[in-house]
Amino acid sequence: MIPTAGVGLKASHIAEALASPAAGLWFEVHAENYMVPGGPRLALLDEARTARPLSLHGVGMSLAGYELPDVDHLGAFKALIDRFEPFQISEHLAWSRLGGHAYPDLLPFPRTTEALQIICRNIDFAQSLLGRQLLIENPSHYLALEGHEWSETDFLGELARRTGCGLLLDLNNVHVSAANLGFDARAYLAEFPARFVGEIHLAGFNPDAELDLLIDNHGAPVSDPVWALLDSFLPAHGPRPVLIEWDRDVPEFSVLLHEQGRAAKAIAAAMTKEREDA
Repeated sequence: MIPTAGVGLKASHIAEALASPAAGLWFEVHAENYMVPGGPRLALLDEARTARPLSLHGVGMSLAGYELPDVDHLGAFKALIDRFEPFQISEHLAWSRLGGHAYPDLLPFPRTTEALQIICRNIDFAQSLLGRQLLIENPSHYLALEGHEWSETDFLGELARRTGCGLLLDLNNVHVSAANLGFDARAYLAEFPARFVGEIHLAGFNPDAELDLLIDNHGAPVSDPVWALLDSFLPAHGPRPVLIEWDRDVPEFSVLLHEQGRAAKAIAAAMTKEREDA
């Protein structure tokens, strides 16, 4: 089965998810939630993997950190890869470790040439130990950092060219960052190195009126502006696997499946256009 539109798999949805007849449905999980020696979590993934394609999404490699990624963490990630054979794996462009301490957040950094070299080193190190290509996700932003020497789209493209990694295009992150920092989301998307994109994420956000920010909390339906970004990207660049993320205030599975169906229709339209243009 070719993976098209997927959903983040939740234990509370497992029976409905496995029984779903949706064409092209696939599941993604946060790898760190399954880095355990055994028990019901791994049994759940065993069951899911027999039914549908699986993708592993990491949140703890700290690829933008000054230190090399933690070998034990990568070893636990590789154990999941070897057991569940995901069709792709991904991580964030952020740092979360320093001096032996791990922080429960995805922290930003200035896009300097020095940072580019360090992150390329870290991606090379991780891909070598994992034996797989990583997809690197564009971050969401809440404040304008000083010291950038590269645009984000050029920085991501250069990472992919130097390391052979792919990119995970999170369109909710694009919309949230554009609103928070005051840039044009469509102009950003026009400059994005689309040929490296191996997966697309869609999610919802929470407006914080007090801070005048959009918060990327994955706790709401995909917004109309984010659907519009998907509808502009896919016809221009061709179909990609698309994931619906919903990690907070998780609704009934039928709600996720409705969003999955809308994404599947957008992918099908892009596939039709690709065939007509061939």
